[in-house]
Amino acid sequence: MKLSVIIVNYNVTQLLKSCLLSIQKYVKELDYEIIVIDNASTDSSWGDLIPEFPTVHFISSENNGGFSKANNQAIQTATGEYLLLLNPDTELEGFYMKELIDFADSHTDFGGMGVHMHDAEGNFLPESKRSVPDMFNSFEKLFTSFKKKNSRSYYRNDIEETAIAEVEVVTGAFLLIKREVYQNIGGLDDAYFMYGEDIDLCYTLLRNGYRNYYYGKASILHHKGESTVKDEVYLSRFYGAMQIFIDKYYKEAKPMQYSFLKAGLKLRHQIEKIKLK
Repeated sequence: MKLSVIIVNYNVTQLLKSCLLSIQKYVKELDYEIIVIDNASTDSSWGDLIPEFPTVHFISSENNGGFSKANNQAIQTATGEYLLLLNPDTELEGFYMKELIDFADSHTDFGGMGVHMHDAEGNFLPESKRSVPDMFNSFEKLFTSFKKKNSRSYYRNDIEETAIAEVEVVTGAFLLIKREVYQNIGGLDDAYFMYGEDIDLCYTLLRNGYRNYYYGKASILHHKGESTVKDEVYLSRFYGAMQIFIDKYYKEAKPMQYSFLKAGLKLRHQIEKIKLK
């Protein structure tokens, strides 16, 4: 088995169906399996997909322990040499999976890979290629709307959208990684309920000597945030995830940056809470 596609579903049955159909349409010349874990959806209609996709391995989680925990649970049953962590609100758009894996096979230090993502209106999603958060690029992301072109900022604007290049961080919406490497570095950190886990995983890969890549010649459609309600719970999880990251990597190692980032996150969180009212 060359590839295991891992999908965590939560209340997006129709999007999940479109995602599965796109995999069946475009993944060719590879032995692969699909593992879908439902993260205790309140909408039980996902079960209707089981007879429609008999080759897909469906798992039902009794409780929603978060995105990281669900992925780690599903991966325990995976047999592929490579894992593809894939959001259910995405759709593949080409016959490129073998090309991506051939690229990964040709790099002995291969860590993780992401691709060009765009929304339903065709707008490029800048989180497709990112830097590890630090004091400078985090300030730009949190407090400025002006983004310099061709700059090595949080969103790697110095890399063309269609380029193939080494980057620090790619997105968990589409993340290709060797299963052995994933297991060796401990997988996704269960401390992250939602958001931030992909940054942590990519940073962990870098810290263990692996390299991450952005493959802009391959693209996916990402119906971003369809299963997410933008409320105070969302804000707490989002900014809480960033707090977990800086606590883990900056609190002791870089205390000055830690103090700055902690204050910035708290301020931005308060601003966003006010906007909700």
